[in-house]
Amino acid sequence: MHNEIKYPKRKSPRANFHNYSGGCYFVTICTQDKRHYFGNIIEGEMHLSKIGEYCKSEIEALPKHYQYSEVPLYVIMPNHLHMIICINERTHEPCVPTKRTALSVVIGGFKRALTVYARRNNIEFEWQSRYHDHIIRGDKDANIIADYIENNVARWDSDCFYL
Repeated sequence: MHNEIKYPKRKSPRANFHNYSGGCYFVTICTQDKRHYFGNIIEGEMHLSKIGEYCKSEIEALPKHYQYSEVPLYVIMPNHLHMIICINERTHEPCVPTKRTALSVVIGGFKRALTVYARRNNIEFEWQSRYHDHIIRGDKDANIIADYIENNVARWDSDCFYL
């Protein structure tokens, strides 16, 4: 008799009232074990490592790879990054045949690009398996998030990701 292991069903962190194929999102992606792969903050300034530089170039290239996306603001920290990613619902092509959302396609492609680059260049690097997103709801919400991103480096010693 074959005993099958039953794993508890993971609760999705995505909002069930939103399809993630249009709108703007505040996205946070962390490195595995919050390791400082992207560089270091010295005297209030972020100094990017080789993988950190590649991360920057890939963030800036996202709208070229995914024409329906835009990244108006981002910050790369030693062990995580924050981005505002906007998805234009009218111009994105449906993600057929999978049920992946436009946002998850963009983030998955981005994470994959950095992982492939690291492996090809023999750079130690790993992502945390998931990411966090927040649906930006209006100008007040967007302004608070923009302030957080713009001042993240300056607040590093009090950041929840500071290790």
